[in-house]
Amino acid sequence: MALPLPTTMPLLCPIYLPGQEPVPPGTSDWEKQEMQTALRYQKYLGMAMESCPLKVVLSGGAGFALGGFFSLMSATFAYEDPLSRASSQLSTRAQTMFVFKEMGRNMWSSGKGFAKVGMIYSGVECCIEGYRAKNDITNAVSAGFLSGAILARNAGLKAAVGGGMAFAAFSGAIDWYMRKEPAE
Repeated sequence: MALPLPTTMPLLCPIYLPGQEPVPPGTSDWEKQEMQTALRYQKYLGMAMESCPLKVVLSGGAGFALGGFFSLMSATFAYEDPLSRASSQLSTRAQTMFVFKEMGRNMWSSGKGFAKVGMIYSGVECCIEGYRAKNDITNAVSAGFLSGAILARNAGLKAAVGGGMAFAAFSGAIDWYMRKEPAE
């Protein structure tokens, strides 16, 4: 004997068509229209943040900034007296300009390297995630292996495999840590 279904399903989430969601009583038409506009913008921003080209550009920019910052910090700790590197025959102003130009070149070089690593890794991971249609640790490990192999390809096959394995281990460890349940 079949049980009659109730008119309202108590354990199911209600599903509403777009534009027909319930709103609090007293909501004006202008407020409803503004809510629809906000939801539309939220959808567009969500789609943009999930796109691979934007992820690659953001990772490249963050890598460039981080590399430049690391280079700046390492330059400040590298020498006790930065002016001693310059020729003692130069004026203080010329020595200072020499040191700042050298720091700028090092920051640019380090920033480009970090940007390259970030862009390659995020692009490969995004492509793998799009192909597999999953978001799990396998994506990070696979992207780490491919990225490490790409970055070390000029040194030969053995270096490419070693670089891929090292980058995969590092990527897997970071992804595992980030996905770990927080301690209560």
